[in-house]
Amino acid sequence: MKSLILLEVGNLGGLIAMIIIVFILGALFISFIITMIVKVYYEWKGDKKFSRKQFIQTMLISLLLCGLVSGAICGGGL
Repeated sequence: MKSLILLEVGNLGGLIAMIIIVFILGALFISFIITMIVKVYYEWKGDKKFSRKQFIQTMLISLLLCGLVSGAICGGGL
């Protein structure tokens, strides 16, 4: 009996969607951790406050960087 590879099975749209969702959730988690580290560092000394707008901007920048790194790794750029 001949074994089938993953691409020959067909109808793997659900698997591809799950892989993409895992990548997105992983990037969101990593971005949240990085943003929390930046927030703690920013508020460490002094009376500076990390605003909600700064939090969202830092999260978006971190998410974009995670996407760039992921694209470079998965796209074969590195």
